[in-house]
Amino acid sequence: MIRTLFRSLEAVHGMIYFVPEAETRYASVGLDRPGGYFASRAAALGAVGADVVIATFYNFNPEIVRARIPQAWEKVTPQRMIELRLEAADEALGKVLPEDLKEITELARRAAERAKEMPQGRPLFAAHAGLPWPDETRLQLFHAQTLLREFRGDGHLAALLRHNITGIEALVLHAATGDYPAEVLRRTRVWSEEQWAATVDDLRSRGLVGEDQLLTEKGREFRQGIEDDTDRMAAPAYDVLSDQEKQRFVELAAPLSKAVVAGGLLPGR
Repeated sequence: MIRTLFRSLEAVHGMIYFVPEAETRYASVGLDRPGGYFASRAAALGAVGADVVIATFYNFNPEIVRARIPQAWEKVTPQRMIELRLEAADEALGKVLPEDLKEITELARRAAERAKEMPQGRPLFAAHAGLPWPDETRLQLFHAQTLLREFRGDGHLAALLRHNITGIEALVLHAATGDYPAEVLRRTRVWSEEQWAATVDDLRSRGLVGEDQLLTEKGREFRQGIEDDTDRMAAPAYDVLSDQEKQRFVELAAPLSKAVVAGGLLPGR
């Protein structure tokens, strides 16, 4: 149920990394697409260096991060990046979401506020949790899902660390599920073909990936353990909602994510 709650609303946040409304705004301050991504998501942390972004984003090739951060802060302040991201989210979501978002926003905000009581060990979440709530309902919903996403995301990194999985190993295991193209994951996180192949070989030697580059039974069990750990660490945010409210959350959120996808705000959907 926890994963269903998260996924039901995730597109409302996830679209911000793909929509032209964001890319255009970031370009206006001199940032290319990777630079805009790193700076916009890291802005809540302040003008941090590359090592902080490498640590909190986890699965990107450190070289691509160091090529963009901290140079981005010479072009734009973190506060301005936060403003640009909200402007882009408002414009993009305004094209596809309905006007009446009060009930789902109240539910998502309650869960996000509950998460804010538990920032320990979740640095990227805590940084976003320190930002003020927007005034407009649509942006409140976006911010609530941002908090829930980063709350879950920081927990996921803890699960990966617990299982001694590096960033590129996490990507290869994701690709090995068959749910997402390996080439897209490799390219968007800027790992070389050689680095990817070496990681596949290592995971194969550990019995997690087969000759077909898909998960073995051992690999499926191993990855499921990571996902289960992630769900357990995300669950406290939603515990503030009753079972009936959780069902209502999904009923209200799922059509919104579908509207985001149908509106073309996410690629390849």
